[in-house]
Amino acid sequence: MDGERIVIVEGITDKKKLNKVLDEEIEIICTHGTLGIERMEEMILDHNLDDRTVYILVDEDDSGYKLRKQLTEELPHAEHIYIDKAFREVAATPEPELARALLSRHFNVKSIYLI
Repeated sequence: MDGERIVIVEGITDKKKLNKVLDEEIEIICTHGTLGIERMEEMILDHNLDDRTVYILVDEDDSGYKLRKQLTEELPHAEHIYIDKAFREVAATPEPELARALLSRHFNVKSIYLI
């Protein structure tokens, strides 16, 4: 994969949280929950996901597990970013914790969150 990186999250609050922590321009797309086959195919085609480096960052709850499984089946090359189960939701994860998770995948994060 030498395409541009892209992150898949569940909702708009997750996207806002990532944008707050990231110190680089990365395309972030929201699934708004699990996807039907048509929506999944549209997303893959619209964002050229088969030829890009894809990261999956979803909540650590039942709907997040279901979505992660679904995305993994369709995008086997995707890399996974995990948050601590204690926070359950990406949007509820403290910025320093999220920054560490993103750093582990070589994203640039704002130094203010590196405590």
